[in-house]
Amino acid sequence: MRTGVAFPIVIAAPSGTGKTTLARALVDRHRGVVFGLSATTRPPRSSEREGRDYRFVDDEAFDALAASGKLLEWAHVHSYRYGTLEAGVADALDAGDCVVLDIDVQGARRVRQLLPDAVLVFVLPPSAEELQRRLDTRGVEDPGDRDVRLRSAQSELGAVTEFDYIVVNDDFEAAVHVLDCIVEAERHRRTRCTALDERVAQLEHVIRMKRGGATDESSHAR
Repeated sequence: MRTGVAFPIVIAAPSGTGKTTLARALVDRHRGVVFGLSATTRPPRSSEREGRDYRFVDDEAFDALAASGKLLEWAHVHSYRYGTLEAGVADALDAGDCVVLDIDVQGARRVRQLLPDAVLVFVLPPSAEELQRRLDTRGVEDPGDRDVRLRSAQSELGAVTEFDYIVVNDDFEAAVHVLDCIVEAERHRRTRCTALDERVAQLEHVIRMKRGGATDESSHAR
């Protein structure tokens, strides 16, 4: 019986909540967990690298990826398009690795449709004031863009009940620890344990043999 099976882990949250940093930390600290690469039409930020953070493409190349079925999901987010590269997800799962998808609420819904065993995690900011402060200090948005992201956050919060787990990113280390615990717990979920019936049957057979073949249908040990 194997309990260390692979599955997608979707981490979604409003902009400024810190989901990408949390996702990266989970990958860095947890064996057997890899990052699922996305393509985007957004220009790279100064700290981002091609092939590590995103695959940066123009509109024509993104159209080609979508038309050829190479995107597991894609959506418009804040004037740009983002899409999860299907091959990377498939390769990771085939290799026995859990794959973290840092995507938006729209993408999370699509992944749940295509991959029902995906684990959906929604990251919340500790407060609305802290969310606005984080957006103000990111240094990448003008006031108009910040307001757009706050409106989007308000809309995305309405989807929180569609997710399996909620993580409040107040204390970063504590939030990463919660994510790590979620991965470990999901790896041991009964429905993910392969050959469970065979393993239980084997144990029952050995117990019967040790008891001299006796059967006991009227009581169960607690």
